[in-house]
Amino acid sequence: MLDESLLDEPEALATADRRGLLRGAAEAGARVRTAARHAAEAGVSALTPDGRPRAVLMAGPGAAATCAADILGTLAGAACPVVPLRPTGVAPAAGALRWTLPGWAGPVDLLLIATPDGTEPGLAQLAEQAYRRGCTVVAVAPARTPVAEAVGAAHGLSLPMATAPYEQDEPEAASAPGALWALLTPLLLLLDRTGLIDAPAATLELVADRLDRTAERCGPAVATYTNAAKTLASELAESLPLIWTEGPAAGPVGRRFAAAIGELAGRPALPAELPEALPAHGALLVGGLAAGANPDDFFRDRVEEAQALRARVVLLRDRPTGGLSAAPAARELALGHDTALSELEPDPGTGDPGGPLENLAELIAVTDFAAVYLALASRA
Repeated sequence: MLDESLLDEPEALATADRRGLLRGAAEAGARVRTAARHAAEAGVSALTPDGRPRAVLMAGPGAAATCAADILGTLAGAACPVVPLRPTGVAPAAGALRWTLPGWAGPVDLLLIATPDGTEPGLAQLAEQAYRRGCTVVAVAPARTPVAEAVGAAHGLSLPMATAPYEQDEPEAASAPGALWALLTPLLLLLDRTGLIDAPAATLELVADRLDRTAERCGPAVATYTNAAKTLASELAESLPLIWTEGPAAGPVGRRFAAAIGELAGRPALPAELPEALPAHGALLVGGLAAGANPDDFFRDRVEEAQALRARVVLLRDRPTGGLSAAPAARELALGHDTALSELEPDPGTGDPGGPLENLAELIAVTDFAAVYLALASRA
């Protein structure tokens, strides 16, 4: 169940937030600025790459590294393939994971390593393997960790991860709001220098400003009826979110949102991109998860009996309404099956509505806050 009354009690939310998730979401803009400063001090702005890499390979544990690779691949588009390297191992623990370069990787390729931990033996071994193959290696990891040292030994570039003092007491969750921007920001600046994406320091300052404004609108002191993140969290109570995304930047956001709901709130969520989401999830709107699947639910004891999950569509879009869009068909399909619908788009009043990186940042910020509120207000 979701204790909706908790959402409008900032002190109670702070007490329940033992992992500092709300603080991490609120400090996303500051994390971008700190990470950009660290990258500049490490010499990223002075790099003069000799041409573009043939491919960008990316490795790292957890949802933050996966989302960072997803975002970089989306922004790079057809300019260069961004290939995430999936780990293998007998357990999700850092020491049990191993990464391997594909057989074709060589001197014309770039390996990116992103880790909020920095102690993974598998990533240190990957850096050594890349050195033997002639790949250029760049890592974002906490300073003076085994991974950072291994990259230095492989004649690569190690960029210190921007961390907060309170995060050093215990490891952050992989979907925690603070980890993503600390890993992603230096890589955005690096790939901007290679010409693969357009993310100069000035643009990242605008991204940080957008994250700050979004945090002001979605923070714990803002009431639910004017808070998009709290409203979305309350709408997702006792539901199975079907996260449908439209627009290139919305895809990574939807997949991150689903991962955050699972890891932080312990709830299932299914992401898919439009228009493929309509046939992929259409059967869920008429099956056992449909709104009217159980006529006897009206007579359920709402105190003693748990409510069954019902599908709810969450439509995430990064483009203005109009033009060639599958959103009208998505709304028609959902409402035609009496399925509740939530919609989220970047606020055109917060900046340039056409800036893909800014729009992506705003969508990530709102959904990060929503996942945290859902986690904090949920109870057994």
